[in-house]
Amino acid sequence: MRLTTHRRYRRIRAAAAAVVGLACLSVSSAPAGAQSLKGSKSSLDLQNRVAAQHDFTFIRTSAQARRFVDLGYLVRVRSGAGYELKRMSHPYARPEVELFISRLGSQYRAACGENLVVTSLTRPTTRQPRNASSRSVHPTGMAMDLRRSSNRSCRSWLEGVLLSLESAGVLEATRERNPPHFHVALFPEQYEAYVDRRMAAGQDQTDQAYMVRRGDSLWSIARRHGTEVSRLRAANDLRGNQIYAGQLLTVPADR
Repeated sequence: MRLTTHRRYRRIRAAAAAVVGLACLSVSSAPAGAQSLKGSKSSLDLQNRVAAQHDFTFIRTSAQARRFVDLGYLVRVRSGAGYELKRMSHPYARPEVELFISRLGSQYRAACGENLVVTSLTRPTTRQPRNASSRSVHPTGMAMDLRRSSNRSCRSWLEGVLLSLESAGVLEATRERNPPHFHVALFPEQYEAYVDRRMAAGQDQTDQAYMVRRGDSLWSIARRHGTEVSRLRAANDLRGNQIYAGQLLTVPADR
């Protein structure tokens, strides 16, 4: 990865932190069509093709991973607002992956009331688990594993976002079973351009998803998000004030 790209990422990262908006796409986005989370040979082909287009190295050892951090090709990722890292020996990733996690984690927390859990980032080829594909792009630093929540509504929300982003052509995601997680391969240049477009169009100032928690009322949700009960009702086609825990609501943004 070129160092100019790294500096460009820092500019986008700083600008993204200054706005309040969706991590990726809202849950009310258009259907993802033919996209799925089942994984396939063609999906692996695409991930490897994108890695080659970016001229990414498949990192072999822990020492090489640390050297890539020193050179600025990878960044150290730390737990932040809305997300946390678990059981990770190599908390490094391409800069755009860190940007993606920070944006997704913030929105996931707002929608679900729990943190997004990242269980794997860069994995050198000599440190891959036995069940990993020999064509995994984890060694390039462009992939991550996200734990599948035990909360059905949270799983549904995250799957919707990942499918929407697959449709947008900025990542490939696969639902894995052992252990239960989502493998996500992010396409850095495509994602960087996607964030640029959203920020230029002001689309980061948009509606948010919120999962109703026990004890919530429309009034308390409206107050928390700086909006009005009438706008919440209109955005969610509600005739009265009745809501229930686990319900996903759209919180309208200021226009």
